[in-house]
Amino acid sequence: MADTPGEGATAPGGLSAKLPFGRCPRCRARTLFGSVISFAPQCRSCGLDFSGFNVGDGPAAFLTLIIGALVSALAIWLQLAAEPPFWVHIVLWVPLTTFAVIAGLRYSKAKLLAAEHRRKAGEARRREP
Repeated sequence: MADTPGEGATAPGGLSAKLPFGRCPRCRARTLFGSVISFAPQCRSCGLDFSGFNVGDGPAAFLTLIIGALVSALAIWLQLAAEPPFWVHIVLWVPLTTFAVIAGLRYSKAKLLAAEHRRKAGEARRREP
């Protein structure tokens, strides 16, 4: 597989469809994540070094705010519409929020890393005089 910009980005079953499963942007092996939401140091299949990519914590802040707002709105709507006991809110919203944040982080971090790889982006290096 060639490392050309835009490869597999729009094709059915392409890169966007495989990102949540933690596939390497170069070889498509399931080696991107070392744990639930943190990257592995490098791809165990092709050797691509993931530490050179700077995804940062930007996705975490946006996802927390967006998912928190959606879950809060849904919880308020449920309370006003059906007035369930408090334990229903705990059983319903805590796992849903946890799953949504983790799935969203995996997808957004993988998408950002793939975009950096596709555009050959990296940390700026200062030349010493």
